[in-house]
Amino acid sequence: MSNKPEVEHYIDEDEKKLIETIESEDYQVEGGFLNSKRVHDLQAIARATMNEERIPISLRVPKTDLSRLKAIAMQEGLPYQTLINSILHKVASSGNFGNSGGK
Repeated sequence: MSNKPEVEHYIDEDEKKLIETIESEDYQVEGGFLNSKRVHDLQAIARATMNEERIPISLRVPKTDLSRLKAIAMQEGLPYQTLINSILHKVASSGNFGNSGGK
């Protein structure tokens, strides 16, 4: 498996140029919290996250919910499964769901 994220078909030319600039060997980060080691570490973390093993699942959802998710994904310019995966990731990594007051 490659360490390079497979996102090329989701990004435009300006984003590609930015990625190439940041990933080039002569890229210099100035000041503050970011230094070249930190940038390298963040790039490694991002690659590991992007390339994490995926497990296919089957899930039944209401037709109207799926239609709405597909419409949102279309507005955002994303495949609907990517949007759903993003939503699941946000909930799973936040450690909470919805309002914490209604126990």
